[in-house]
Amino acid sequence: MPEKEISWYEAVDVIGRHVVRISTPRGSGTGFLVSYGKTNPTCAVATAAHVIDHAHYWEEPIRLDHVSSGQSLLIRHVDRAIFLDSRRDTAAVLFDRKNLPFPTDTLGLAPEGKFLRVGNEIGWLGFPAISVLNLCFFRGSVSALLQDQDAYLVDGVAINGVSGGPAFFVDGTAVVIMGVVSAYVPNRVTGETLPGLGIIRSVKQFHELAPTFASLHEAKSQETPPTASPPSVGAEPKSDVPMRGA
Repeated sequence: MPEKEISWYEAVDVIGRHVVRISTPRGSGTGFLVSYGKTNPTCAVATAAHVIDHAHYWEEPIRLDHVSSGQSLLIRHVDRAIFLDSRRDTAAVLFDRKNLPFPTDTLGLAPEGKFLRVGNEIGWLGFPAISVLNLCFFRGSVSALLQDQDAYLVDGVAINGVSGGPAFFVDGTAVVIMGVVSAYVPNRVTGETLPGLGIIRSVKQFHELAPTFASLHEAKSQETPPTASPPSVGAEPKSDVPMRGA
């Protein structure tokens, strides 16, 4: 007898244990565990680049709140390595996981070079600014694939604070992470703000990130240099599509 397909609420329960709220002196967003170091106690947390680029430039602390367990970790500049892909608006923070009680196993990532077809239903999680203490679930369908940008247009919202959250689909009995929440594009064609489309970026950057480095020190020596000029607080992610950061 075939196994029962996992439900949306079961998927949320599984993924929620891998998700953190990311807070910086300038704002907040969402992140999620993507990998562990093979021979060291490091881990990599994925998010959107615009959530942490300002903190990276100014060497400000970043706090990770693992809401499902009530544990929190403040990570200072010297204790982390940050890898930014500003073009795709994705980023990863690599650090010693210490007392953050992440699950033993990481979530499966969509295969490199593979994309969901238009019409597929996906969900995403994040901490919206209107309810920053609560991890919220959102759902929509893939409206279009922007393959040249490693991105999807999705008929769903991305409220401020949800940026960096995991986007996923259910494949039978498995939950697969296929993207990172980046932004929301409102419809302003008529001069007023109407519902628009969400932007989901691919997980291309995160394949095998943490296992790449033998130590945090090695990762730190190879992290992405800060930009030549300070990022603007609340700046829109760089893209060929007009966006508003989530």
